[in-house]
Order: sequence, then structure tokens, then C-alpha cells
Amino acid sequence: MSDAPLEFASSIVVSSLEESSSRPSVKSFFDSATYTVTHVVRDPRSSACAIIDSVLDYDPASGRTMNASARAVIDYVKSESLEVQWLLETHAHADHLSAAPLLQKELGGQLAIGREIIRVQEVFGKIFNAGTEFQRDGSQFDQLFQDGDRFKIGSLDATVLHVPGHTPACLAYVIGDAVFPGDTLFMPDYGTARCDFPGGDARTLYRSIRRLMQLPGSARMFLCHDYKAPGRDNYAWETTVAKQRQGNIHVHDGVTEDEFVKMRTERDATLAMPKLILPSVQVNMRAGKLPAAEENGVQYLKIPINTL
Repeated sequence: MSDAPLEFASSIVVSSLEESSSRPSVKSFFDSATYTVTHVVRDPRSSACAIIDSVLDYDPASGRTMNASARAVIDYVKSESLEVQWLLETHAHADHLSAAPLLQKELGGQLAIGREIIRVQEVFGKIFNAGTEFQRDGSQFDQLFQDGDRFKIGSLDATVLHVPGHTPACLAYVIGDAVFPGDTLFMPDYGTARCDFPGGDARTLYRSIRRLMQLPGSARMFLCHDYKAPGRDNYAWETTVAKQRQGNIHVHDGVTEDEFVKMRTERDATLAMPKLILPSVQVNMRAGKLPAAEENGVQYLKIPINTL
């Protein structure tokens, strides 16, 4: 992995810290059912914004989807008269369904994810026996980002970092002075993401995290999940790179790669699969769209038996 995109991202964060107009406003929405945080990232100079990691409510017992979480985001965007330019996914989540299609229909914006989604589509396309009608080329998304890509949210500079390990397709977005690392890191008192999903790798995650830790310490970091570590009263999702370096219980400065791999591998072996992994990945590999209706007009999700 080239160091050039990291150096470029670091320079963006440094310059953004020196220029208050490049400090995005971030409004976060916490979904207590899935412990997911959706972030609306707003350009301070205009009405332009991006929405990161949206949630479509899903009840596995009834198979029903609901729009309450997405509606809260939609109502906020409309009340603030914001222009959605991007719907950004950090990866194909295994713990919640994406609401990107609904948001795009109501608010517009380009839907983007990492180019390595094609690897996820290939693996899970086979697991779900999706058939030849399921394209495994990422064409369900408007934009496939790769490491070092740059884009704009109004006047805000944004840079893409490929940070695999949790999944092969994980991205972090550096937007102004803010970093959105997806599931690579949690709050310092909770640690790091699991690496036992297909295509995950603890050693790769460690290297991705160390890459993020080289960003300026004052950079704000907005996380995708929080599970409220023991002893903490409130959910939280904002920290800084410096606090992660100093205090992340799994990967603070001084933790070696081998130590991390041992810890992460042993910990992952004790974890159950996320309760929504089968519906989530099945939908998210399709960019948040449900499988096409069958001849009776009903849409179905598959449950592979004794596979994962």
C-alpha cells in the first residue's frame, strides 16, 4: 500500500485545522437497535452535505422494513435546506441495512463505496447463490472509490483511504479536519473491529489502523458504532486521533502487530455472528436494494444454512 495517499490526506487535515471554514459541521444520528451512527457532514460555506452510513430499520421476526431512522435524517436535511451531494458507505455493513436508495430517492446525491466491494460481491454472491442476474462489478453504486481518490462536498476537500481488515472494502473518509473510519476503530475504551468475516484479516486491520494513527492528533474522528464500554454511562462516537493513539485499549501506541493479531484472533473466536448479518450483507452488496420480487410479487431474503 502506497504511503502517498496517506501523506496527501495528512496535509489536507493539517491545512483544514488551520482554516476554520474547512471544519465541517457534523450532525450525528444514533440508531439504538443496531448501535449505528449516521453522520450528516455539512460544508460551512454552503448548503452542500454528505450522508455517511445510513440505516434502514429491519425487524427480522416479521421481515418488515421501516423508515424511522432514515426519516429522521431526511427531516433534518430538509429542515436545514441542505443539498445532498454524496451518500457515502464506509463498507458493506454486516449489522444493519443501508437506507441509501430511500435517501437518494428523496434527497438525491451520488452513492459511493470502495472499489473492493466487487470482492465482497463475489464472495457473498456465491454464499447467497445470487445467480447471474446479480452483477458482481459494483455497478449498483454510482461511484467506486479507491485509495487516494479526492472529491468535494461543496468547498470541503475530501480524501479516500482504503483501510481493509474488517472487510476487504473498508474505506475511511478524511473530510476537512474530520475522519470517518467506518468500523476500523471504535471509541478508545471499546477498541477495534472484528476481523473474522469472509475477507477479513487482523494483520491487515492493524496496518490500516496504524495508517490512520499517523494523521494529525487533533483531527476529529467520528465513529460508525458505539456499544458503550463497561463503566461508561453514555453512548459516544466522537474522539480524536490523539486519544486513539494514547488510549485505545486494543491498539494504542506501543501495541505491536503480533500482539494485536493475537488479541484480535482470540477475541473474534468468542464472538457470535451479528444478528442481522444475513439480511444486511445480502441487501448492502446490492447498494441497499432488496432482491427483485419473484413471480408472486414478493421479495425474499435467503438464509443459507450451516454456511457462515
